[in-house]
Amino acid sequence: MRKHWLDNLRWVTVLLVLFYHVIYFYNNKGVFGGIGGFGPYPEWHQYQDVVMYILYPWFMPLMFLLAGISARYALEKHSGKEWFRARTRKLLVPGTIGLFVFHWMVGYFNTAVAAKAGTFDGMPGVAKYIMMAVSGTGPLWFIQDLWLFSLILLVIRPLDRKNRFHDWCGRVFGGKAGIVWTVLLGVLFYAAEQFMIQDPRPESLDGLYNLYKPFFYLVPFLMGYFIFANDSVQEALGRVWAPLLGCAVAIGGVLVGSCFGQDNTSPEYLGSPLNCLYGWLACLAMMGWFQAKFDRSGRFADYMTRSSFGFYIVHYLVIASLGYMMKIYTQLPPAAMYAILTLAVFTLTPLLNEIIGRIPFVRWAVLGKSKKH
Repeated sequence: MRKHWLDNLRWVTVLLVLFYHVIYFYNNKGVFGGIGGFGPYPEWHQYQDVVMYILYPWFMPLMFLLAGISARYALEKHSGKEWFRARTRKLLVPGTIGLFVFHWMVGYFNTAVAAKAGTFDGMPGVAKYIMMAVSGTGPLWFIQDLWLFSLILLVIRPLDRKNRFHDWCGRVFGGKAGIVWTVLLGVLFYAAEQFMIQDPRPESLDGLYNLYKPFFYLVPFLMGYFIFANDSVQEALGRVWAPLLGCAVAIGGVLVGSCFGQDNTSPEYLGSPLNCLYGWLACLAMMGWFQAKFDRSGRFADYMTRSSFGFYIVHYLVIASLGYMMKIYTQLPPAAMYAILTLAVFTLTPLLNEIIGRIPFVRWAVLGKSKKH
């Protein structure tokens, strides 16, 4: 039977990503991919940035957890070769070819400020196009990481050919004391976060490495595959979703209250014990909550299940283009910019996804779909 809670949690998380990026685009710290806030940092506090402090510690690790669970289910029905071929079409093609077909437009706005400063003066047109395509990667780092993790999974999967480790994880983490051991997995969550480069050097690839965080995100992906794909573990989380959610909210409140104003994307902040504890408990709470309360479907949920991947792929063009033009060419108050951008990303993104899904080659290159669904 299909686990509708897994589908529902995935598309809800994607919607949270869309809203997060609206706030992120105007973040006050000038993090790459955004255009900057509405006052000098750190003197100026943008209290709307609290959304980033609440969401960033857990929503992408959760996406990798869900991807690991889904990989287990898919590999129970398909051979490794068939599955990886489908992964390559859905992940690697949009994450490479799609950059040059569609995401160069995101890169145009990402590099617009540098272009006005004369950075690209004298650069040949082809070189500018390549530069825009590469800088348009944006949120596609997720699918690029996920393709790499899929390859790693195929390499290590034969070590558990008879599913002994998977079954052992089900007995341990889904048993009477399983929730204790599941919470203690947060130690791995914390340890993996320490692989970030603590003092990223300017004009180097350190910042890019800290964005992709391959060692950190590989951990929840593999935990999803080996541990959380067990029905017993999922049911154990479902039984205690309320206390898990309560603990996550309480710890998150302490984290935000004590750290608001810091750079919430810095290695020091992300690697702190309090941030890791909050992020891990939030992942567990969301899985338990949806397993217990949202394991059902309907017409809207079915549509979102089919479309959420496309939403994730195309949404940042809406944010980058409209967000940039409002900030540079209008005198709108910040509240109006946030409102317009939020409305736009939740209305234009589905429209853009539907349009692209009807153009054969573009559909394949941008969404990784071989045919219209």
